[in-house]
Amino acid sequence: MGLVTVKTLLDAADKGKYAVGAFNCNNMEIVQAIVAAAEAEKSPVIIQASQGAIKYAGLDYVVALCNAAAKNATVPIALHLDHGTDMDQIIKCIVGGFTSVMFDGSSKPFEENVALTLKVIEIARAAGVSTEAELGKLGGIEEHINVSERDAMMTDPEEARRFVEMTGVDSLAVAIGTAHGQYKFPPKLDFERLKRIKALVDVPIVLHGSSGVPAEDLVTAISLGVRKVNIDTNIREAFCWTLRDAISKNPEEIDPRKLLKPARDAMTEVIREKIRIFGSNGKA
Repeated sequence: MGLVTVKTLLDAADKGKYAVGAFNCNNMEIVQAIVAAAEAEKSPVIIQASQGAIKYAGLDYVVALCNAAAKNATVPIALHLDHGTDMDQIIKCIVGGFTSVMFDGSSKPFEENVALTLKVIEIARAAGVSTEAELGKLGGIEEHINVSERDAMMTDPEEARRFVEMTGVDSLAVAIGTAHGQYKFPPKLDFERLKRIKALVDVPIVLHGSSGVPAEDLVTAISLGVRKVNIDTNIREAFCWTLRDAISKNPEEIDPRKLLKPARDAMTEVIREKIRIFGSNGKA
């Protein structure tokens, strides 16, 4: 089938009122698990790689794995750069075969975020690549912040309106209370803020830091306009916990395939469950 853009998937999701899962990959087994889950659920899917994943696996390897997966798949697959902060890396991904890139300028002042996002959009659109940007800041769950600090980190709805109008970005990642990493307690999402944002912007909304968010909260967020949901930590958990268990039960085993297959299968099941929560099953 070949890789498609994230914009293609999110436009369809917006019409169908569901979300598409964006699952982070670091190696071949994770790519295989993502695609196996999408095939089993007949769902569109986004495979995404962070700058760290690209440094680990290599840009050419990531693109080659995803191209091979898409070529043989019966469901639409997009390849997306997650949290791109380095312009050189973003350009390499666009040239190298990614069909979507995220520029994360959320740590920068508003005007600078706008200016840099516009540069990325200009380059990406010339190559037929879709774009995502971020407004507001997601904390790490280890951070200790008070209520006023938490509110200051979240996306301001009026700024979101201005940002989308000024950039024309394809999708916008917002901060409404999620965080990256493992949650110690379920997060409290600001659904009223999400409602106000969606009322002011006419692009698909992206929710980062979604591992550990209760299913019912994800369903609510999707009903309010979230169309892309990022999952990474839950995949890592399934991979590492199952691999540790396989090694502990078979300490003499030296065939990586026998140890990695259970981990791959466990990831597939986690991703299938997420796809059903997002409502993209049967939408391929």
